[in-house]
Amino acid sequence: MKRLHYFLFLALFACMTMSCQQGEKSFFSDKEYREQVKTDFQQRESMVSYKRAKALFSVFDKPDLTLEEREALEFLFAYMPLNDLADYDGDFFLSQVRAAFEARDFFEWGAKVPEEIFRHFVLVYRVNNENLDSARIVFFNELKDRVKNLSMAEAALEVNHWCHEKVNYRATDGRTSSPLDLVRTAWGRCGEESTFTTTALRAVGIPARQCYTPRWAHTDDNHAWVEVWIDGKWHYIGACEPEPVLDAAWFTAPAKRAMMVHTNVFGKYTGEEEKNVDKPMFSTINLLSNYTDVREAKVLVTDADSKPVADAKVAFKVYNYAEYYSIVESLTDSAGKASIYTGLGDVLVWASKDGVFGYAVSSPKNENVTVVLNKKEGDAFEDSYEIVPPPEKIVAGVASDLAAENGRRSRLEDSIRKAYMDTFIDEQTAKDFASKLNLSADETWKYLNSAQGNWRDIQKFIGKHKDDKYLFPFLSSVSSKDLRDVPEHILTSHLQGFHKIGIKTGTPDDIVTRNLLSPRISREIVRPWRTFFQNEFGSSIVNDVRENVGEIVNYVKENIKIDEEQNYYNCPITPRGVHEMKIADQQSRNIFFVSLCRSAGIAARLNMATGRPQYYDGEWKNAEFEDNTKEIYPQATIAFVSAKENVLKPQYGSHYSLARFQDGDFVTLNLRRNDVPVSIDEGYYRLLIGSRANDGSVTITNKYFVIKEKQSLNLEIKMPEVVRKVQVLGIIDMNTKITLTTGNETTLKDLSNGNGVVICFADPDKEPTKHILQDLPARTDELNKWGGGILFLVPDDKLSSAFDNKVFKNLPKNTTWGVDNKRALLNETISTLKLEFNDDFPLTLLLTNNGGITYHSSGYKIGIGEDIVKTIK
Repeated sequence: MKRLHYFLFLALFACMTMSCQQGEKSFFSDKEYREQVKTDFQQRESMVSYKRAKALFSVFDKPDLTLEEREALEFLFAYMPLNDLADYDGDFFLSQVRAAFEARDFFEWGAKVPEEIFRHFVLVYRVNNENLDSARIVFFNELKDRVKNLSMAEAALEVNHWCHEKVNYRATDGRTSSPLDLVRTAWGRCGEESTFTTTALRAVGIPARQCYTPRWAHTDDNHAWVEVWIDGKWHYIGACEPEPVLDAAWFTAPAKRAMMVHTNVFGKYTGEEEKNVDKPMFSTINLLSNYTDVREAKVLVTDADSKPVADAKVAFKVYNYAEYYSIVESLTDSAGKASIYTGLGDVLVWASKDGVFGYAVSSPKNENVTVVLNKKEGDAFEDSYEIVPPPEKIVAGVASDLAAENGRRSRLEDSIRKAYMDTFIDEQTAKDFASKLNLSADETWKYLNSAQGNWRDIQKFIGKHKDDKYLFPFLSSVSSKDLRDVPEHILTSHLQGFHKIGIKTGTPDDIVTRNLLSPRISREIVRPWRTFFQNEFGSSIVNDVRENVGEIVNYVKENIKIDEEQNYYNCPITPRGVHEMKIADQQSRNIFFVSLCRSAGIAARLNMATGRPQYYDGEWKNAEFEDNTKEIYPQATIAFVSAKENVLKPQYGSHYSLARFQDGDFVTLNLRRNDVPVSIDEGYYRLLIGSRANDGSVTITNKYFVIKEKQSLNLEIKMPEVVRKVQVLGIIDMNTKITLTTGNETTLKDLSNGNGVVICFADPDKEPTKHILQDLPARTDELNKWGGGILFLVPDDKLSSAFDNKVFKNLPKNTTWGVDNKRALLNETISTLKLEFNDDFPLTLLLTNNGGITYHSSGYKIGIGEDIVKTIK
């Protein structure tokens, strides 16, 4: 009844205000589009629970709300992902609308932006799956005077310089921090940098969108960057990696080898781009042709009798990190056909329907493939093939005078960022703080150092709970990113809630820390759900359910409706949001279940390998939400055994993976350990093993097999052979003098130790160099055994006062850092190898003891350390 009265009030209020808004400017010039938005908004409004409806839609009661603001809000509410409806309120979205309109009206270029471009790429508050905040308002106030007198193109470049002052690249986990949290930390991965930069550009009224290559084809990993709309055309920039011109970035060459570049577009979008996905609330558009040549990969799916199969699921996949990753998924039409526009490389086409599957490789020479659905669960067989990526292409660099000036600015921006980071707590101050509290100095420093710009909150938390025996176990249970961006009061609420409810008898200490004490469940925003649920349900949360978790399972099944379409950014809904909305995707529902259990003192988790929600009751049991879920699955044991002839020790997730058959496809298991036997569910599996050659091509073997309950199986990991021709590509004088960053001098011969030397010409400010600095530690044992030298040479024009090589940890023991004055050795190397380099850092060489170049790689590539080890051996 409350819900009915509330919506009747809204309808009456709308009627009263319509007459006041006659003659006001509408947000939509297209009447048909406006009516569609209104219809979609009303449908969305009707599905929202009463509690959430009041928090969201009472914003329409504001007397100063204009017609344009009202319609913009209706557009946002009609198409926003489910987590935003669940976790934020109407006042927040109104502030976003007003900030977008203020920027449009403040800057001269605002009048140039077409309505549709503004609607989808300026107004929209969300970029991807980040935590939301008021960054747009903060950034506008900080940037407006800096860019107001510039052209639109100049302003976009200047915003990126500002972004570089605030944030630089460093690898981190997959949860996306909010833009303001990223500023506080001063670094983040490419997905966070591009989210931050897109937000900053939209804050000043410049249309922007985050672009992704979901997975590279020529190397492992992925990348994200930004496109900006300038005077009628889309251009690209590297986020927080400013260049002096548009359409220039270190990833220009890698993008020409991409098999897909795409972006999600909020709302009903009618742009000209090819759509990979077209849903009622969003679309995913294909941007690959903006970067490279494309082809249409066509597939015909038939049954075993050669009859076309309609509505078969088709996934176009690339090999990356030892698995087949879907870059596009679709259904076949009535004639059994499907297609995508992709790059000039190979793509695995996987098709399935009703549990039957088949696959084929589509290549530029074989664009039209037929996939026969003639394989089923339980079929045991092996096969092998090669996947070839698009060929490498040479790209032009930026003019040298522009690059030099841009380098000067970048070094200044590095110093600005470093000056801010120097305000973070230092080791001695942290240890003095610990001493006053009689706490472990090393433990205290570890957490305060990890907190980076959030150190004051973590210091406050430590001081407040100094006498709590669970203080350090609690801090160990959260991620490093949580330490960087979760406020003290939220951490305190969880620790207090843990003590209020206690621990279910019989729960082991290690499980208590990881799966009960911790406020972190998956990749959701950490909010104070523990105390919220304890207050919401009272004593019943312990008295009624602690000994009968089935009560929680039933409550969730009966009260939470599953919807896999509406939460399209895959940003988990918070537990409280699920509770109040009563609608969630499965992942958010599972997080909700775990949070309820932990709030009742019951250890619970999402299984690391399978993602299933589980609770601890003497052993781990599955929460039975779906009809095909079992409380305990029959278990088998597998062990991975490296073949003796392997050149290097294969690693899970880099060279091989194990995937279990589910709904017509194989889902990769997330296994942390590959050196000990592992328990897995019985079932039908695929073992995939891949060897990548220096040109990016991959030779793959697949083994399909069944493993039954209580069966133990040793799986031999034999790396497929790849033709590797080691030849001398040029000669470098080993008596060349090297100036070290310490100021001392040495020679390449001295560094080689009689075994050779790896030289990496590095730009330490850019992401590709940081990847090799992450690659080499994984090969430390092999490189230490080899005994040669590792030399990182930074051109003097790339060296800034902020540079500190001590931040790069766990490198091989013979690693040395030097300065290449006036690029003398770099230019000699480029001339010797006859390269068109164009500042495509890092340039990595392997030299023999006599100076022979036996390996080189330039630009972005994952696995350079592995390539070097293979070449050495």
